[in-house]
Amino acid sequence: MAPKNIVRVVLWMTGALLSFSAMAVSVRGLAATLGVMEILALRAGLGLIIVGSLAALRGDLRATINCRHLRLHVFRNTVHVGSSYLWATSLLLIPLAMTFALEFTTPAWTLWLAAPVLGERLTASRIGAVVFGLLGVLVILRPGLATFQPGSLLALMAAFGLAVTLIATKKLTRTDSTFAILFWMMLIQLPIALIASEPLFVTKLNQTQIPALIGIGVSGLASHYCLTNAFRAGDAGVVVPLDFMRIPLIAVIGWWLYGEPLDVFVFLGAGLIVTGILWNLRSEARRAPKS
Repeated sequence: MAPKNIVRVVLWMTGALLSFSAMAVSVRGLAATLGVMEILALRAGLGLIIVGSLAALRGDLRATINCRHLRLHVFRNTVHVGSSYLWATSLLLIPLAMTFALEFTTPAWTLWLAAPVLGERLTASRIGAVVFGLLGVLVILRPGLATFQPGSLLALMAAFGLAVTLIATKKLTRTDSTFAILFWMMLIQLPIALIASEPLFVTKLNQTQIPALIGIGVSGLASHYCLTNAFRAGDAGVVVPLDFMRIPLIAVIGWWLYGEPLDVFVFLGAGLIVTGILWNLRSEARRAPKS
């Protein structure tokens, strides 16, 4: 992979990490009055308003939307809604850092699925990045009997579903524009979430939740815009290990905003995660063709 593409992947994933973290905080801000599916409906509804407005104003964006791969879009977004529901529910049951830590079995699933489904190479550095990432997660989480609770199991189930979603996203980037992927995402996910929501649920919101409302709309769209462009710029085997950085980031946010425990193991685990990521990025740069 070309060095300039590696830089693009890192920059897009930085945006995705910040957006996903903002979305997690927004979910907690809305959870006091709304159910999980209602929050997902809000995310999809606000996102659809944004992408729909852009499509109405710009013919070039509208022209990229087609139905050629509608089945894959429906599959991707149905799995994603289910996984998002499990993920958001786990956020309300266990600490932020634990949810994110358990979610990071996703890169391992994604790496193994990328080889047979996408035809990507399983290089030593890509495998190593996932191994270091998982080791870092274990150091942060220090799993024991207390880990095996409903919230943890939900997070693990969400992880596999998210891996399937990531593979489908990468596959779609080969044929569809980023805008089209986001448009179908919001359009398909909105009715699914509304079916499981109370009628007129938005009336339950109060003024203090306006920042969280804006946050879920903006971060929900921005996170997938950045993630999709990261997949467009590089292989899944390069993109996904970078996502491990969400663990130390969300641990610090949980400590800062909610007073959740933060100790030396978070930083030790983060060190392992960063080591694996740097190894993989350096190896990818070395394998890049010389111009």
